[in-house]
Amino acid sequence: MTIATLVLCVINAPHSKQLDAQALISCLKNPAAAKTMPGHMSAFFGEVEPSLQKEFAHQFGISDAELVASAKAFSSYSGEHYPIAA
Repeated sequence: MTIATLVLCVINAPHSKQLDAQALISCLKNPAAAKTMPGHMSAFFGEVEPSLQKEFAHQFGISDAELVASAKAFSSYSGEHYPIAA
């Protein structure tokens, strides 16, 4: 199983609307898009191990700094605390 497949299985499991990798990347790059998918984003930052978050992001050209910024922005919106945003 690829990293992308594993990540997508975790974030999509409890939701009827399924995101593909490009939709997740869009949410990681765009805080407004992330707010439209709060359950998926919460699962990504809260249930996917930080090392897998980084591997997934790197596969799609997102740096560690960009990933952390995305996590912090979503954390601010959701009120949740995520390890990668620390």
